[in-house]
Amino acid sequence: MFDVTGAGDTVVAALTLSLANGGSFWQAAVLGNLAASIVVRQFGTSTTTPAELRQALTQLLTRI
Repeated sequence: MFDVTGAGDTVVAALTLSLANGGSFWQAAVLGNLAASIVVRQFGTSTTTPAELRQALTQLLTRI
C-alpha cells in the first residue's frame, strides 16, 4: 500500500536541496524522485532522513 500524502512536497524539497548544493538538474530530479519513493511507502505524512536517502541511492546505483 502506498500513501502519496506529502510526496510532492518531498520532491520539491529534495530537488531544491540538491540544486542549492551544486547538483545538476538531472541529479536533483533523481534525488527528488528517490526521496518521494521512500515517503510514499509510509502511512500518513512522513519524512526521510539523509541515511535513508543514502541507502536507497546506493541500492539504485548497484542495480545499474
